[in-house]
Amino acid sequence: MQHAESPRRSRRRRKRGSGGSYKSLGRAIRYLWRYRRLTIFATIALIIAASAQLAVPQLLQNIIDTIVNNAINKAVLDIPESFRQMAAEQFGLDFTAAQAELDGAGVALLWAGLAVVLFAVARGIFTFAQTYLSQALSQNIAFDLRNDLYAKIQRLSFSYHDKNRTGQLMIRATDDVERLRLFLGQGLLLALQAFILLIGTLIILLATNVKLTLVLLPVLPITLVVFMFFASIAQPLFREVQQRLGKVNTILQENMAGLKVVKAFATEPREQKRFGDSIDHLLTQRIKISRVFSFLFPFIFLVMNLGQAAILYFGGRQILDSALTLGEWQKFSLYLVFIFIPMAQLGMIIQLMAQASASATRIFEILDTKNDVANKPGAVDLDVIDGRVEFKDIAFRYFSSGEPVLSDVNFVAEPGQTVALLGSTGSGKSTIINLIPRFYDASQGAVLVDGRDARDVTIESLRRQIGIVLQETTLFGGSIRENIAFGRPDANDADIIAAAKAAAAHDFIMEFPEGYDTAVGERGSTLSGGQKQRIAIARALLMNPRILILDDSTSSVDLNTEYQIQKALDELMAGRTSFVIAQRISTVLNADQILVLDKGRIVDRGVHEELMERRPIYAEIYHSQLADDVALA
Repeated sequence: MQHAESPRRSRRRRKRGSGGSYKSLGRAIRYLWRYRRLTIFATIALIIAASAQLAVPQLLQNIIDTIVNNAINKAVLDIPESFRQMAAEQFGLDFTAAQAELDGAGVALLWAGLAVVLFAVARGIFTFAQTYLSQALSQNIAFDLRNDLYAKIQRLSFSYHDKNRTGQLMIRATDDVERLRLFLGQGLLLALQAFILLIGTLIILLATNVKLTLVLLPVLPITLVVFMFFASIAQPLFREVQQRLGKVNTILQENMAGLKVVKAFATEPREQKRFGDSIDHLLTQRIKISRVFSFLFPFIFLVMNLGQAAILYFGGRQILDSALTLGEWQKFSLYLVFIFIPMAQLGMIIQLMAQASASATRIFEILDTKNDVANKPGAVDLDVIDGRVEFKDIAFRYFSSGEPVLSDVNFVAEPGQTVALLGSTGSGKSTIINLIPRFYDASQGAVLVDGRDARDVTIESLRRQIGIVLQETTLFGGSIRENIAFGRPDANDADIIAAAKAAAAHDFIMEFPEGYDTAVGERGSTLSGGQKQRIAIARALLMNPRILILDDSTSSVDLNTEYQIQKALDELMAGRTSFVIAQRISTVLNADQILVLDKGRIVDRGVHEELMERRPIYAEIYHSQLADDVALA
């Protein structure tokens, strides 16, 4: 019996999930070290640009103080000669120094102005360098992550793809990687820049005026606590956005792939509503995030305004008490901006970080997935085989649970034999042929190839010995030539044509104006079902396999075409071990061994005549599935 999850347990689970997310983000940040030179140069450029930015207020103080002092000097020098001696004695005025300072004021202002310009130019140059290098760095990391994801998805077993939708995987390889890239290329350096500006500014202000700096310090911890709070609640919100975006992409991908079915059943309004509902759920979540962040930025500006008010009041009082110059006060005001700009940036940084951490978790969920079917340590390459296949005490369950799909399966296929698999839907025929190339691994028992456990050899070397034509024909965008040569891209034209002729595909290929260079369209949309199957058979035959698997490979061809294919296959299967799932009588009559399956077990075996005489279940399958073909065979 299932129980509702308690609020406390739910909070603990969310807390663990949030911690795991930021741990994944830290793991993604370590990718920076793959490009340490770019990382180091981008960091140096950022530090120089931030330092140039920090220098400008000090220069402006010098300019303002120079102007104010010289205005005072000018007023002093305007005192009549008759009163200067008395003024010098009463107020300690040095008219000679005042004149010298006034004479040099123009040069001092010029040099100060040039210094401001030079620092501004330096900041511009190094900001450009930092931006360019950080973008190059993030693009390289995104390239690595997408390659790692693609390679991992390619290696994952069928059981993983049975449980995960294509649309969700596509979102992780595209949108999730892009959000992580944005953080690494912008958010991370913004955070470093904010840290440098904040610490540098505080050091300068403490050195300038400790009392005035202490007015600001209580505001900082309060602000940081608020930011940490927003970061903790934002991450799961963005994770939910990515999940809902994946659902949108899944519906879109399924409808684009099944567009003909949607149109054939006139279900466009229903599918449009389903897509609209998914978009609405995504929009609702995005609005929820916007509502959360709408409280953050006004709080930042409130804190900034309170800080400015405090500086105006306490700084003004110090000016009146002659404890602070006008230039120092103006410098303080400018540095105050450098304190609150990083705080304002923290809002953006938190948003980018929350998105990136959610995406990093989703990315590393794939990269860390344990593959159910993988090369074990010490696996060796399989040399050229004779083609003997043995199933020894095989049992199989999908997802390691539930009722077994296969139980106690034992048989031997000798080299050169053709084994036909017959049984009702769900009897386990396709599961048996999926175990031979290790699309799945047996839950119990072993599949032996030439007496060697298939798990003791590398998957790549095993599959190179096997030619497969699956029930669902898949062609890739490109030409007919490229699809036939998919498993052997280095094959020459003679070999490609020979394989096509053997599969009875050459004649219809040559009827196209461009012949073997004809584009097949998306998933072979420009070809008929029979044409696609013949190209798939040619693709398998070009591999010159020792083991041949044909999963209902002639189901979409007419009898005349099947006869041509079967003649070619009879010749090509000689010397090869062949496993065939077929709905035509010809395959059964020519088989060296027929395995009759029922509910995942082999209930009988033999040749056609033997089974017709002694096994009612075979006769039932024969009459229900194959008898209509007898007269035409």
